[in-house]
Amino acid sequence: MTDPDNHDESVRFSSPPEVLLSNCNCCPRECGADRTAGELGFCNIDDGIAISSICAHHGEEPVFSGPHGICNIFLSHCNMQCIFCQNYQISDNQSSLAFDCKDLDHIVAQVEAILSRGAIAVGFVSPSHSIPQMKQIMQAINDRGHYPVWVYNSNGYDKAEMIRSMEGIIDVYLPDMKYMDNRLASEYSSTPDYTDFACEAIKEMFRQKGADLHLDESGLVTSGLVIRHLILPGQVENSRQVLRFIARELSPDVYISLMSQYYPTPRVARHPVLGRTLRASEYQEVIGEFERLGFHRGFVQQLSSPHHYRPDFLKEHPFED
Repeated sequence: MTDPDNHDESVRFSSPPEVLLSNCNCCPRECGADRTAGELGFCNIDDGIAISSICAHHGEEPVFSGPHGICNIFLSHCNMQCIFCQNYQISDNQSSLAFDCKDLDHIVAQVEAILSRGAIAVGFVSPSHSIPQMKQIMQAINDRGHYPVWVYNSNGYDKAEMIRSMEGIIDVYLPDMKYMDNRLASEYSSTPDYTDFACEAIKEMFRQKGADLHLDESGLVTSGLVIRHLILPGQVENSRQVLRFIARELSPDVYISLMSQYYPTPRVARHPVLGRTLRASEYQEVIGEFERLGFHRGFVQQLSSPHHYRPDFLKEHPFED
């Protein structure tokens, strides 16, 4: 958690948004769009603060949620385009539902309301293409006297230099590591260089945070790194390779969240590989690799989890039935 007594605006929020957005190089796409002039680039968002949802989310790993949930800010659109994305309503860069540029004061008021109900952490979901806007929100919330635990929850397709720019700003990194196979990344996510960038970005997160999680007296995380991996049907070998990379290049002491919540959205319901949920045997194979590599910290899900993680962003609270 950021210490307000040591808060230094000049160090923590030194880059005005236009520096990165006038020739956009926020993420590995480096499309060069002048978002300050209304150009949209790959993510199809200008320099506005495009947010799809702000809500107290209780479905995260227990160290993030606690009894009051984490205040999650879902940024609109994405720098990846996964055909199986469970948040497809807002991550699709052509989605009009997702594009809703909000007033900064309105955003702060929504976050303050959730913090007032007991949440201690604020998470930014899919922020890689909107890091300057993310920093604007953080600055505004700090200026109101709130110093929550800041969580950077990305798909892993980040630039290592952007992660370095967040040292001392972000308290907890919560990246996905989706692939160690660029062929899959290209076919499923239109991201043929995913592993090249994700490996370096997550190494940088590890350099900053190490393997340990720091928890408060209630067992909620205040600093650290948790790496998520969503296991895809038919792709056990990819999952093995992800775990081997983390064990060999980082440490088997890292906290891993092995996710079995995959379900086929309407977009892939008839896909020959992705058109089904995960088999129990596939999940057990990945857990077996986790144990064989010496991992001993982390989180697993029930195989029934696909029935419980189906957000609907047409609702005011996408995760409530």
